[in-house]
Amino acid sequence: MERSGHKLLARFRGVTLVRLAALAATGCESGSVVMVTGYRGTDIEAEIAGLELSVVRNFYYADGMASSIVLGVGRAADFDPDGIMIMLADMPLLKTKDLDTLIGVFRTSSAKAIVRAACDGVPGNPVIFPRSAFAALQGLRGDNGARAIISQSALDVIDVEIGVSAKMDIDTTEQLFAFGAQPEAN
Repeated sequence: MERSGHKLLARFRGVTLVRLAALAATGCESGSVVMVTGYRGTDIEAEIAGLELSVVRNFYYADGMASSIVLGVGRAADFDPDGIMIMLADMPLLKTKDLDTLIGVFRTSSAKAIVRAACDGVPGNPVIFPRSAFAALQGLRGDNGARAIISQSALDVIDVEIGVSAKMDIDTTEQLFAFGAQPEAN
């Protein structure tokens, strides 16, 4: 397979986007961090080497986002947490303090509610799911995220304003450049 650019390997202020995400996650009040890698997993894993996290490789990443969620939840459940935060690695504005804010609200809910980041009242990411939602998360299939679980769940959903970091994600090369990142050096 020809080596092509990968948005998570683009650099912002000298740090790859995937490492920025991993640093935010490993710096927060979480008890453990699991990162799911897929396309170019070896390269991604090299960028997060040395950080305190568990890595699980998704060899079926082409099947869609659900396959990564299922693997990540399965590995995270091994740590017996009260909840699992699903965080995307292409959200470069997320900071440790944003994650800690979400974790604080989750703890205040006695680990019983879904806690979702928001910006100006618009739901975004990351999202924390309580243990009672793990089975539903592990039942996801295809290119579906967890939106349906959030909307169809009988659980309380608490939106937490964390600002633009809840909605800023990098989906296109244009967004990457607009954000000021440098593409992966080949």
